[in-house]
Amino acid sequence: MDWDYPKPFVLPLAPQAGDIDGLNHTNNAVYVQWCEQVGWAHSEFLGMSLADYLRLDRAMAIRRGEYDYLLPTFLNDQLSLATWIFSANGRLTMERRFQLVRDKDRATILRGRWELVCIELSSGRPRRMPPEFCAIYLPASVGSAGDEKPASVLFDRIAHSGKPLAVEVLQGLAVAKKQGKA
Repeated sequence: MDWDYPKPFVLPLAPQAGDIDGLNHTNNAVYVQWCEQVGWAHSEFLGMSLADYLRLDRAMAIRRGEYDYLLPTFLNDQLSLATWIFSANGRLTMERRFQLVRDKDRATILRGRWELVCIELSSGRPRRMPPEFCAIYLPASVGSAGDEKPASVLFDRIAHSGKPLAVEVLQGLAVAKKQGKA
């Protein structure tokens, strides 16, 4: 599979009858639920469970979620949903990214990202990550928030933007120049 980032944690999925909406494709809300499922499965795989969150009185709460719905999926499509801890500062915040791929043609269906903040469960207030979170999440991080998107992400966005290629490229170069990267 051609993943956006190295070392994905992957969950196989297939839309079931209850996931299909009135337009005969997978309802977008289902993708959000799947992202939550793969996020928890990944945390548990790394060694951090819900029981640990409760014991530590801390949790990583979603402060912001973004989803780019690129293509539809249909009943019984075989899919693979990957997730990564993309950046974690070891203090308060962490970013998790997602990529959903249809297995038969390897088309990317969805990309998503969550900005997470560590909270104290008993108060709901932001709190520094406990050492246990840092020990689990920091080594699993595959990037940092300042890293550039891989070419596959950029070309996918260009292909689905509806803008002529030259316009997208020029806009990208202008942004890169502004950031001192061109």
